Amino acid sequence: MNPYIDLTIIAAKTAILALGGSITYYALRAYNRTGDRSLRELGVGFGIVTVGALLGGVSHQIIGADLAVGIAIDGLLTAVGFAVIVYSLYLE
Repeated sequence: MNPYIDLTIIAAKTAILALGGSITYYALRAYNRTGDRSLRELGVGFGIVTVGALLGGVSHQIIGADLAVGIAIDGLLTAVGFAVIVYSLYLE
């Protein structure tokens, strides 16, 4: 595989981890301040998306799984996380 592809994947996953972790942290912090259940679900949803990106990258870069496995893990957890985020937007 092209080494630039690996570096691009690592850079993208690192950015997703930092930014997704920040969103998760602030959403859960806001939940703790307000008690608003929708903020908790929002934080959980972004946390799932972030963990999916992390696990997808780890499975490929560290464990050595096929790139398609990493993409599948990332995609599945992203879909679940987005479903939780959509649910959080419908809570009253």
